[in-house]
Amino acid sequence: MNRVIAFISALAVALLCAAAPALAQSSYGLSLYGELKYPPDFKHFDYVNPNAPKGGSIKYAAIGTFDSFNPFILKGVAAQGVGLMFDTLMAHSDDEPASSYGLVAESVDVAPDKRSVIFNLRPQAKFWDGTPITAADVVWTFDTLKSKGNPYYRLYYTDVIKAEALDSHRVKFIFRAGTNRELPSIVGDLPVLSKAYWSTHDFGKTTLTVPLGSGPYKIVAFGAGRYVVYRRVADYWAKNLPVNVGRYNFDKIRYDYYRDQSVALEAFKAGAYDIRIENVAKNWAIGYNGPALSAGWIKKAEIPNKVPQGMQAFGFNLRRKLFQDRRAREALGYLFNFEWTNKTLFYGAYKRTESYFANSDLASSGPPGPDELKILDKYRGEIPDSVFTRVFKAPTTDGTGDIRANLHAALKLLAEAGWTVKNGRMVNAQGQPFRFEFLLDQPEFERVVLPFARNLARIGIVCNVRTVDPAQYQNRMNNFDFDMTVVLFPEGPSPGNEQRDYWTSASADQIGGGNLLGIKSKAVDDLVNLVIDAPNRQSLVTRTHALDRVLLGGYYVVPNWYLPYFRVAYWDKFGRPSINPPYALALNAWWYDKARADALAAQRK
Repeated sequence: MNRVIAFISALAVALLCAAAPALAQSSYGLSLYGELKYPPDFKHFDYVNPNAPKGGSIKYAAIGTFDSFNPFILKGVAAQGVGLMFDTLMAHSDDEPASSYGLVAESVDVAPDKRSVIFNLRPQAKFWDGTPITAADVVWTFDTLKSKGNPYYRLYYTDVIKAEALDSHRVKFIFRAGTNRELPSIVGDLPVLSKAYWSTHDFGKTTLTVPLGSGPYKIVAFGAGRYVVYRRVADYWAKNLPVNVGRYNFDKIRYDYYRDQSVALEAFKAGAYDIRIENVAKNWAIGYNGPALSAGWIKKAEIPNKVPQGMQAFGFNLRRKLFQDRRAREALGYLFNFEWTNKTLFYGAYKRTESYFANSDLASSGPPGPDELKILDKYRGEIPDSVFTRVFKAPTTDGTGDIRANLHAALKLLAEAGWTVKNGRMVNAQGQPFRFEFLLDQPEFERVVLPFARNLARIGIVCNVRTVDPAQYQNRMNNFDFDMTVVLFPEGPSPGNEQRDYWTSASADQIGGGNLLGIKSKAVDDLVNLVIDAPNRQSLVTRTHALDRVLLGGYYVVPNWYLPYFRVAYWDKFGRPSINPPYALALNAWWYDKARADALAAQRK
């Protein structure tokens, strides 16, 4: 009898345990595919100087103008640096590919089935006016960004069903499925806004009233469209947290706005501002030459990184009938002479981009392997056959300017697409000319695009290059009002939900969306979802390779170039840590070195 009772009791316990939901595991951080580098009691990130002095100032340059301090909506042009005013639930580590640690949230509980996550907010977290950051603020922020924010947020949070406050300092996010491993991390990136503040302000409008924030810096002065000054918040609630130790060291950060990069460069050499991240090879090679560089007052540094470089390219607008034939798009790629451009204009500085995930293990190479073919075979007949049979290789030349072989290749492809040259003009069967506009917002890019346009003219294609001011350019891009332009799709070490904004059909018709090219492909949509749902790092790499091949095979862009390092020029009055993290240029870990600054000032007298 005792055995029977014991058996029944054990069975009841087992059934009870089976019926009870598994408990979420609490953690001080999140890592997408592996272990966190830093232990629970870590004091600071390895790439900062924990004893960096606070004080001084740093000046940056910005190009164009601004008319808003609300960076979360489509309207207006937000001021540079405005993100410094808003804290997020978690803070990223720049020396790990996909890890974050508690900021507003002190810990996070991810459900075992990955269908929800709970963020436990720090009791000391507060806005600048002293009011606490609560779960209600987090819920309001999430709901508002999805309903009234930039359309990007609706796509980014597609698989987040809702947010709910469990109590004043615990907020739960519920997900559509448990396969999207990135969801806890992307929700952790959520900036937290004040529900009380925005209840008396119109979130949907641009504003030059400084909004209430909780971050390390606050705007203290500005000239509309001309400059903006941030001051370090003296009583910043999170200044001693491990994720912030050794960071945000400047008392003031200022952005001065310039008409274009040429004017900005001259202003830098004159000492009008302090630091430049250079993206023009000619500038880097000879543009800084002068007394300040010769005297050592200006320093130049090339800082290696492992940041996936994404895709910078001449992008086609597939909404234009002119560019809807893949063969015509491929043909135009033969008319961009990268080797000549790199040699003549860039001093041989760049590598040719041949992947949407260049400079990383995510870039496809060689023929597709068995695991990739298992993914791609499903789309035979829907995606180009070349994806299975050819390794993508951008057209090449000998760098002398002789492109006769490329001209013949382009003409052959255009003929297959129904275009012929008549009386010196490229026309279709209806006699309509091959004519389009190349839209720019940087005059510096004209020297790259104009030779491309001249090569097009050699086979009868008319390409009118037009440069407009940044505000007009942004408005036209938001409304997809362009034929061809320079596009940039940045990538991180672990691609995920942002791919929906870049490539999917849902984003193609969304005003202000990131699918600038207008790609609409069920195969691409499916592959993006596979990347997002990758269960581990190896499968993420394989699935990203497959997506990369399909995008390359579509010839949606004419690839440009990339660098595997940051180019930074700065006046010699700053200190910086001995190491730079591999996945970011951590300027927020630099500091003002008074001794260097004083010595520099004395030498310049």
